[in-house]
Amino acid sequence: MSARPTIDVSKLPTYAFGHRQLTWWATWSLILMEGTMFVVFVISYFYLSTRSAEWPPGGMRPPDLLWGTINVFIILASCVPNYLTEKAAKKLDLKKVRLWMIVTFALALAFAVVRIFEFGALGVRWDQNAYGSIVWVNMGFHTAHLLTDMADTVVLIALMFFGPVEGKRFVDVSENGIYWYFVVAMWLPLYCVIYIAPRLMR
Repeated sequence: MSARPTIDVSKLPTYAFGHRQLTWWATWSLILMEGTMFVVFVISYFYLSTRSAEWPPGGMRPPDLLWGTINVFIILASCVPNYLTEKAAKKLDLKKVRLWMIVTFALALAFAVVRIFEFGALGVRWDQNAYGSIVWVNMGFHTAHLLTDMADTVVLIALMFFGPVEGKRFVDVSENGIYWYFVVAMWLPLYCVIYIAPRLMR
């Protein structure tokens, strides 16, 4: 009886991009769960608005548009270097990954700084009334995701500079990019809810 031929699999890659990687499924599962919570918070905002004769209540004015609008432009601009980071990661281009990750992080940091001014310009405390509570919950929920992604990005930048740089790290960079798109996608409707909707309800 002849021996079966041996197949050498040592040169096969130990990582993969997209749905062939477990972290891809984990990232999208997290996005679906967190996205559901986001929808619940937005629905809660509109439900509470139906329980008040005016919204915002008590003659309050909606938040000033300045800081929130600036952040719309910043976060949309961040999609460009984020896309370029993902593209470079899939090509295993370390130099470009480093560059575009730093640019993306810089825009995220700018967004976070402007977010501080946003909170100060809401015109309501979190414990003042139901309106204040739901506005702060929505803003806080988004800010938590922003800071989470920023922390992840800092770790990945450090790994890309100080190593060891392995193929799976480029996959991590790609998955981080997907999550950043989620942070962007959360902010655009939230901006409409917090800044635009109360002006239409008056």
